[in-house]
Amino acid sequence: MTDPIRYASPDDETKNATHKREREETIGRIRASKPLLGPTKRRRGERRRPFRSNFQYMTEIQASAIPSLLIGKDVLGAARTGCRKTLTFLIPAVELLYHTKFTPRNGTGVVVICPTRELAIQTYAVAKDLLKYHSHTVDSVIGGAARRGEAERLVKGVTLLVATPGRHLDHLQNTKGFIYKDLKCLIIDEADRILEANFEEEMKQIIKLPPKKRQTALFSATQTTKVQDLARLSLKECHLIDVDGGRTKVTNDGLKQGYFIVPSEERFIHLYSFLVATRSKKMMVFFSSCNSVKFHCDLLRYINVDCFDIHGKQKQQRRTRTFFDFCKAEKGILLCADVAARGLDIPAVDVIVQFDPPDDPKEYIHRVGRTARGEGGKGKAFLFRIPEEMQFIRYLKGKMVEGNYYLRQAAKEAYKSYILAYNSHSMKDIFNVHRLDLQAVAASFCFSSLPKVNLNLNSSASKFRKKMHKVGGSQNGFSESNPYGMQKQKGRDEIRQFVKH
Repeated sequence: MTDPIRYASPDDETKNATHKREREETIGRIRASKPLLGPTKRRRGERRRPFRSNFQYMTEIQASAIPSLLIGKDVLGAARTGCRKTLTFLIPAVELLYHTKFTPRNGTGVVVICPTRELAIQTYAVAKDLLKYHSHTVDSVIGGAARRGEAERLVKGVTLLVATPGRHLDHLQNTKGFIYKDLKCLIIDEADRILEANFEEEMKQIIKLPPKKRQTALFSATQTTKVQDLARLSLKECHLIDVDGGRTKVTNDGLKQGYFIVPSEERFIHLYSFLVATRSKKMMVFFSSCNSVKFHCDLLRYINVDCFDIHGKQKQQRRTRTFFDFCKAEKGILLCADVAARGLDIPAVDVIVQFDPPDDPKEYIHRVGRTARGEGGKGKAFLFRIPEEMQFIRYLKGKMVEGNYYLRQAAKEAYKSYILAYNSHSMKDIFNVHRLDLQAVAASFCFSSLPKVNLNLNSSASKFRKKMHKVGGSQNGFSESNPYGMQKQKGRDEIRQFVKH
């Protein structure tokens, strides 16, 4: 596999200004088809707005990858989260179908694989908008939806298909009349997330089934060993496009990050006070488990704090409805697990709150990537720890949770899930469950004493910690002697990952 870098990101203001002009010219050079542009009313002499998404200039990944995809090259795209990768691969896909005169009776011509149902639904909506003035058909097949209806539509012919890995493989193997022998292009979005979700075997089977003569594109915000292995398996002559190669930051420049330190028993008090104080904002709050999302959502609604919630234990119809309702909302609070951390482009999110720690630094990047999206985007992200309003937690302990059977059971499940998620954390030298004050953690879930739950914790965390101390701490830049994640680079001062408030 050959992987020459065709585009290097500008690293100074002069080159950035030059590149902006180049991006403006690139749109004109693409010469998109009339159905993609769509009818546009404009004054005499006014230039037609490119594509129906109403963006005027391309992002770096779009300007770099779209020309290569349009001429049929296999692409491995590496770009930070929030840089509009969806249009990067959908525009060439639509143009490919148009110029090859692909019809529904030919079967499926383009397949887009997404890691989560929500991202697949969002990608489907963008594709549907792009195909508004085309004769091509577009559909989605995702886990949790009615399989029979999907199969019927596939048999009739879907030229552009958006799918999750498991459900797509199911249709490939079991749906009679699903024609995919003429597939022109396979696109894998958020490839690293797909592999992290244990879909590695499914992806290998999906890659083997389509015809060998096809175009393949992989896009990912982080480049892992598994992504490189998948690229070797699926890409013939890899054209690597890394627009973040010259960047010293992995998040957007408009993102302000910070953290607050608060004792475990006071965590919910300050989450409540923070949410009440910022009710005019659009916020996402991340938790480590579905049960914790469910409990905190029930509790906040019980005390008249309106909020949305999305987690993996909900039925698909409810998850989809909640997702679109929150997208349309100008302000509001969405409580979620990491199912919402990847790829989703929710408009105008102001603040990201990570109430529970992410499993690893890559997950932190994807969580905060829900805000400050696109070039010029701004937002704030906090690892949440602040101290105030003790009277409120005492009221919760005495009146609300322990006196309410439903909330007490929900709190018990959330407490258990939090401890188990903490025990499974990848950076066990820092997030060591055996060092937790369980009484204090129980108090954060509004218990005055330890609840009776069966945790079944093993001693692997202790063994792992001893091993890591021997090699000098965490490989992620965090250690007992370096708790703030400082990183030293040759010839430069210390770079602090977070800001203490």
